[in-house]
Amino acid sequence: MRAFQGQMSDNQPIRRNQAEKEKQLRDLKETIASMKSHTSPTLKESIQRRIRELEVELRTIAREKAAKAANPDTQSDRQRRPPRRNTIRSM
Repeated sequence: MRAFQGQMSDNQPIRRNQAEKEKQLRDLKETIASMKSHTSPTLKESIQRRIRELEVELRTIAREKAAKAANPDTQSDRQRRPPRRNTIRSM
């Protein structure tokens, strides 16, 4: 049976918002702190790599918010549609 577009089994990354990323970062830091000394080094390394990735993502989000707050006059990303033509119906 084939998967349809957008199905959870499409092997696509889960998109998270800033609050969810912050929560995941806290959870991963707690996990690292509670690990025993005999935990495999590759597991520790993979968790530390994910922590670094999340910290970078959160820094870029904060930078983008600060830039957006500093320049509120700039146009948004979406394009403006052209004005409508005035049409007159014939009588």
